Amino acid sequence: MAGDARAERGGGPEVIELSTVPGFVVFDLPGVPMSAGGTRLAPDVSVAEVALLARAMTYKYATLGVRMGGAKAGVRGDPADREARADLMARFCAEITPLAEAGRLLTGPDMGTFEEDFAPLRHAHVVPSVISAVVDGVPFEDLLTGYGVAAAAEAALSARDGSANGSSRGWDGRSVAVEGFGKVGGGVAHEVVRRGGRVVAVSTIAGCLADPSGLDVEALLTLRRAYGDACVQHYGRPAGPPTELFTAVDADVIVPGTRPGVISGRTAGSLPPGVQVIAPAANVPYTARGAEVLRQRGIVALPDFVCNVGAVLGYRAKADATPDEVLAEVGARISGTIADLMDHPDGPLAAAYERGDAFLRGWWGEPPGPAFAPEDGSAA
Repeated sequence: MAGDARAERGGGPEVIELSTVPGFVVFDLPGVPMSAGGTRLAPDVSVAEVALLARAMTYKYATLGVRMGGAKAGVRGDPADREARADLMARFCAEITPLAEAGRLLTGPDMGTFEEDFAPLRHAHVVPSVISAVVDGVPFEDLLTGYGVAAAAEAALSARDGSANGSSRGWDGRSVAVEGFGKVGGGVAHEVVRRGGRVVAVSTIAGCLADPSGLDVEALLTLRRAYGDACVQHYGRPAGPPTELFTAVDADVIVPGTRPGVISGRTAGSLPPGVQVIAPAANVPYTARGAEVLRQRGIVALPDFVCNVGAVLGYRAKADATPDEVLAEVGARISGTIADLMDHPDGPLAAAYERGDAFLRGWWGEPPGPAFAPEDGSAA
């Protein structure tokens, strides 16, 4: 069974070490009756990384005006080994069932996990049936997050267009580079193309694939189903190192989509001059120095916990909601929030944290502070 909690209110996050699997659960706000956040499966997932992700979830709910704490779980294992993953996740679900049944922890997919991994918990927390749908060949849950990221970036681009010349063209003719062409990255790429944009680069751990004229996203999605991360090596163009996505690809929008801290001060300083917006698909992409360098360079740093809130909104949808209804709600909610945040003198990231802090002060107490990754990459 899960071990005892370690923390008190105001004394930092609460960490529960698991006894049946190599893993843990982190509650960002100790003592909150209900917390929520995904479960990450990776060979090297750490408490430090998961604690940062739980903090981002706290601000995600605060920005939505929901009185819920952030949480995340980490399980160490290889997500590519399906048999081992199934065993690990079955044991994980069995151990945290008391937390789920008490309503204390709501969890679902994150990096390395899938909705089916949580079937044993769904008697305690029923999710809307739309979550299991497939739309245009993309699992709806993945599409939801990608849809929200694309909508957030479009709202930011439109705000910049409006301030510059009073008109907006959104994604029309704009380009994006997507780090991490996995579940969510595929959803981002699919939605950007649907909105008239161009995907000029994608990366996985196997390399960075780039084409200034635009990649064939549907072909890449097919290759991903066959080859996984190696899809970039089977497209028919040479793939460079993964880091080239941040240094050699001149895109209007960059979508960080993997581990915390990828937008460090050094990376922010080396982004090509054409980059206008950072629209994160993954949580905690920025270091404090990275965010400051982006501000100095005039590159819009969008709040990760707003851009990628689509799946959270989907899990909170009405039981009988249709995919179109959920997408419309996600698009309107995220676009409206980003538009409201864009006028802040220090940018939308600072504005989102201020909004979250104000809500937390009215409910929880003194806010725990922003989720920035360490500059040295120690939380990745």
